[in-house]
Amino acid sequence: MIRDVALLNAELVCPVEGISEGGVLVLDGTIAATGLFDLPEGIATVDCRGKTLAPAIVDLGVFTIDIPAFHAGGIVRVGLMPDQTPVLDEPGVVQRAALIGRPGLWIHPIASATKGLAGKDLAEMAMNAAAGAKAVGTGERWIADSGVMRKVLAYAGDLGLTVVAQAEDGGVVGTAVATAGETATRMGLPSAPALAEPLAIARDLMLAEDTGAKVHFRQVTTAAGFELVRAAKRRGVHVTCGITPAHLLLSDIAMSDFRTFTHLSPPLRDESDRQACLAALADGTIDVLCSGHDPRGPEEKRLPFADSANGMAGAETLLALSLGMVRDELITIERMVTMLSAAPARILGVETGTLAMGMPADLMLFDASAPWLIDADKMVALAGNTPFDGLPVQGKVLRLWKGGTALF
Repeated sequence: MIRDVALLNAELVCPVEGISEGGVLVLDGTIAATGLFDLPEGIATVDCRGKTLAPAIVDLGVFTIDIPAFHAGGIVRVGLMPDQTPVLDEPGVVQRAALIGRPGLWIHPIASATKGLAGKDLAEMAMNAAAGAKAVGTGERWIADSGVMRKVLAYAGDLGLTVVAQAEDGGVVGTAVATAGETATRMGLPSAPALAEPLAIARDLMLAEDTGAKVHFRQVTTAAGFELVRAAKRRGVHVTCGITPAHLLLSDIAMSDFRTFTHLSPPLRDESDRQACLAALADGTIDVLCSGHDPRGPEEKRLPFADSANGMAGAETLLALSLGMVRDELITIERMVTMLSAAPARILGVETGTLAMGMPADLMLFDASAPWLIDADKMVALAGNTPFDGLPVQGKVLRLWKGGTALF
């Protein structure tokens, strides 16, 4: 049941209004006032004790629905990747996916751009959009046929949908599990050059520019890739890009002990590309911080590195790792909230992500300085395969509301 509630004595962080002090008044599940306001008679109140109150996270590009992990990480909305069983490529499947998490989690399906994610025949984008899809995507695959990709972008553009694209040339990557370089050579792992990323980005940017469509690269992780995105933005191409904390904070050296928790997609890059990621974060090239949440159990991770599944459990650690970048002065806390909430909401076409009046009361209260230790064995996720196992961090979600209803 939706509650009316007044959240008082907080530090407010809003992507639009910046930082202020005061509270948020929630009536009928929406934000009715912020700052200082008169309390309606008999309304329930929550004393935030000076902690930070911000829009809850919209996590763009998750692979698994994992409600306990999402709530622990301050996430109340997710953009679900089409790589599901069955693939999100027809209206019935899309509609079921959109409804299964409510009311505690709103799932915004990213429907497959092609049937079965095969990269050949276009899926029924209009019907999938009517069924609840908020974007279309290529999943973890790359559409090799440029003619098909152009049709995808043109069709999606006509419907006003963003295309969420994988930024890796599949022909170059093949079966590689690592980025070509010294680390992969020492480990004897099948690898592919980092060039696979800018090759894919360059083609898709040209097609997006030609069609006028909106394209979002779920993860960009190389210096060359960021240069292409920067140049396209200057030309007015409708392009955005995201990244996970793993690619900002870890290089391929983290793979050196063959720990499969560092087997990610795209793979970790060399240190020069990691530094380019940090520079792109600082200069605003990166639009979205996302978790890439993809928990994998021991049956998929306790294998030789090349045989293990890629993916990480990222939902519970996303906020704390992002706050670390604020403390390192790479971004401001307002920018962090924009990248976690407002920007992904805008890409998905969802009205949320700010503290503006009339917005859904999707809110998280967190203590930015609360210390804790990332422990894979104690995570509430379906599996604890985090590459940050054992890392001390700061920043913990204290309370969470979805549409004014307390969740956590």
